[in-house]
Order: sequence, then C-alpha cells, then structure tokens
Amino acid sequence: MGIPDRILYTRKPVRVLLTGATGIVGSWAAKELLRRNSNVIALVMDWDPQSELIRSGDINRLTVVNGRLENFRDVLRAINVHAVDSVLHLGAQTLVQPAIRDPLRTFEANIRGTYNVLEACRMHGTLLKRIVVASSDKAYGETESLPYTEDTPLRGSSPYDVSKSCADLLAHTYYRTYGLPVAIARCGNIFGGGDLNWSRVVPGTILSLLKGESPDIRSDGTNLRDYLYVKDAVEGYLALLGRIGEPGVTGQAFNFGPGKPTSVVKIVELLRGLMRRMDLTPRILNTARGEIREQWLDAAKAGRILKWTPRYSLEDGLRETIRWYQEWYTHSEQGRSQQGPH
Repeated sequence: MGIPDRILYTRKPVRVLLTGATGIVGSWAAKELLRRNSNVIALVMDWDPQSELIRSGDINRLTVVNGRLENFRDVLRAINVHAVDSVLHLGAQTLVQPAIRDPLRTFEANIRGTYNVLEACRMHGTLLKRIVVASSDKAYGETESLPYTEDTPLRGSSPYDVSKSCADLLAHTYYRTYGLPVAIARCGNIFGGGDLNWSRVVPGTILSLLKGESPDIRSDGTNLRDYLYVKDAVEGYLALLGRIGEPGVTGQAFNFGPGKPTSVVKIVELLRGLMRRMDLTPRILNTARGEIREQWLDAAKAGRILKWTPRYSLEDGLRETIRWYQEWYTHSEQGRSQQGPH
C-alpha cells in the first residue's frame, strides 16, 4: 500500500505540497511521507505547538510555507517556488457545528481554498503530476440508500456538507475541463492521536475520562458512523496519490472506511472499557443539530483498484489513540505544574 517505490525512491524524490499539515491527518501524513523519503512542503497558517507535526519535531524535517488556503498568491507561491510535483490537499475547516455557526469561514476555507489549490495547479500544469483532494462522506448528504458508493449523488445540505460537496465537484470540473491529474478521497470519521478538537466524540471522551469526569454525548447517541483510524486513512490517501496516472484512478473518487458503522454510544462504551472507567456514565445532551443520522461507506472500489483495506480494527485503533492522549495529557499536566499558580 502507499505511494509505489517507482515514484518515491527515484534519484529525484517527489516534492509534495501538503495542506492542512498541522491537523490530525496532515500531521500523520507528513510523518509517513517523510518516512518514505519524500520532500514535503507544508502550507501552514498558524503555529500550534500542540499539533503532532510540531510536538514530534517532524516540522523540522520539512519545508514550511507560511500562508492561507484562502489567499491564492500564497498557494501559487508554494507550488511555484518549491517546484511541487504532487499535492495532497487536506486543509479544511472540518467541524460541523462551527460550520453551522459561521458558514462563511467554512465556505472560504473549504470551497475557495480548494479552487485556489486546483487553479494554482492548473497554472503550473507542467510541474504537477498528481493531486489528491480530500473530500468526505459528508459530501453525499443524507440518503435512504446505504452504504454510500462512489456513484451516490452528492447532496450535502448543511454548511459543512455543502462545502465538501462543492470541493468534490470542483475537483471533477478541473479534471474534466482541463485534464488535471486529480483524484478524490472520501473518508468516514477519522480518529487518532493529535486531534485536539474536543467536541469530537473520540478525543472529547478520552479527555473527560483522563480527568475522571463523565463524558458528554452531544447527540442522542444513536447516530451511526464509520470510524477510520488515522493511519489507515493516510495509507488510503497515499495509495491514491501514488496511483494517479493509471487507468481507472485519475479523475475518480474513492471511498475509504471500514464499512462497519458504529453508534456514538458504542464508541463511548468502548473507550470507557479500554480505559477501565466504566464507573463514569456518559451524559446524553442531545443538543447537536444539522448532523446526518446514519452514514457509512462502501470501500470496495479502493480495495479492488488500490488494494487498500484497513489494517487496524476499531479497538486496536482506539488503543493506540488512547496511548497518544495519555502521553499528551501527562506532559500537559507536568507543564502546568511546573508553571505554578498564576
């Protein structure tokens, strides 16, 4: 799995522009690209010392371009000055509830950011050999027919879902109109170490349990989702990136997910069991709005064409994730105790 050796281990290593590099997926993608001897150019807006990219020291092994996806000149400079030949576009505003509260910021980041990347790639078409745009299962919107296949129409309705539907369609447009070597990845809910968005069920529950507090469930707990461990997601993205240019890959969308939906209540129960905190009963708040009740993906196409299947079970992925947060929490608490009272 991953980018084939013929691409990675040449005399002239691939030069990958990575957007969203300080996010959960971007941090682990950078780690894996560096392991595979790629030259990584990261477009970074803010310095977040809690990001896995920075905490791990990986940021010192890649090239940083300070800029914003919403600024076309920043994106163009990153591609042109650093002679990028590959793009892994992960950068986005990824949270459903903030998108409802502030749709404009989400549209700017996810729609304008995507067409800026695609247009900059088109302008430097002689450089670019492969582009992956990260879409989402949310791009499909709500449907009575599950699981989603790649042929399911894109019908996002809430602000976040619409932003991903648009980004997805933009990638198709640039392929069909300009022949851009692009493919689209649609993942289920990605979890893993380094996600510091505490409103998400996995990191929020782990943090509560580490603090000895009952976790909160924002929905009624019955929503069904695919939960994909971040290392499996990265393998999917890189498998797709490495196969662009081959028949049946360029211009195509691929689903990545375990194909086994799990309820929010079940995720919380698993985490309580793995962390041995069954004494902390979750609180069902039922305050979330604008979220799709049931979503899961058919990833057979990725298995058939890309030879991708998840390597981690849900429980194994959660175990690794818990270990990451336990280490993070220990270091965070030590740092606070050393600072003393304010």
